[in-house]
Amino acid sequence: MVGVTRLSSNPLAAGTCRVWVEIARNSPPIVLLIFLYSLWWKVFPPVGEALNPLPGVFASMRGFVVPAARFEIDSAGIALILAAILLSILACRAGSLRRFRTEITWGAVATLLLGFWLADVEFSIDWPVFTGSNFRGGLELTPELSTILLGLTIYTTGFIAEIVRGGVLSVGSGQWDAGRSLSLSRARILRLIVAPQMLRVIVPPLNSQYINVVKNSTLAIAVGYPDFLAVMNTIISKSSHSIEGVFIILGVYLALNLTLSSAANWYNRRIAIVER
Repeated sequence: MVGVTRLSSNPLAAGTCRVWVEIARNSPPIVLLIFLYSLWWKVFPPVGEALNPLPGVFASMRGFVVPAARFEIDSAGIALILAAILLSILACRAGSLRRFRTEITWGAVATLLLGFWLADVEFSIDWPVFTGSNFRGGLELTPELSTILLGLTIYTTGFIAEIVRGGVLSVGSGQWDAGRSLSLSRARILRLIVAPQMLRVIVPPLNSQYINVVKNSTLAIAVGYPDFLAVMNTIISKSSHSIEGVFIILGVYLALNLTLSSAANWYNRRIAIVER
């Protein structure tokens, strides 16, 4: 959205997104995280006066509290759901004929819903309630976790927005003219004509940005969030097995990044133009 809005003819929208991109791309991520973390207690009120922007959502100096979904299911139910998902995948892969694609898709959805029904899944929503001096129930997002999520989102959005903007500009203006000649709106031209063509351009650099997100998550230690790296540092200091601990850290992050890279490369091969 930020990348596309930068190309908008509205100067306010385009200028706002440009400011976002320039700040994100020219700021060190650790400085951005520390700034957001130090700003937390200056913006949000105490827990007794928590903001309630949406039903069940509260924001205070102690973080965010949101409704939590609760599932209760036994091992037999899990096996039924996995079997339903497997049947759905096989049904979708069997539907190679275009004319049967809609029927097979609905059949896969029905199979999956049947699996949930037979599994007797009990679903409930746990709403947070303020009692005493704190909230009970719901899902709590601490200031440290919220800072990491918000900070890395703002930072990475600046780079992804420029990649998307470059992808849109890589599609020739003749494609837009062809869409207008068919009386298509700007949104439909972007979704149906421009987006499929720009994906071939933006997927490789997007892969690098997603990998950078995983690596930048190690900066959580700067705001005191006990992420994987912080836990491993504690284990290393307690056990004195620094070499083994470092190898475990490298192995985990290498496995995550290789998985992301493999998924992006697989998708890139699917959308690539096959030369004849």
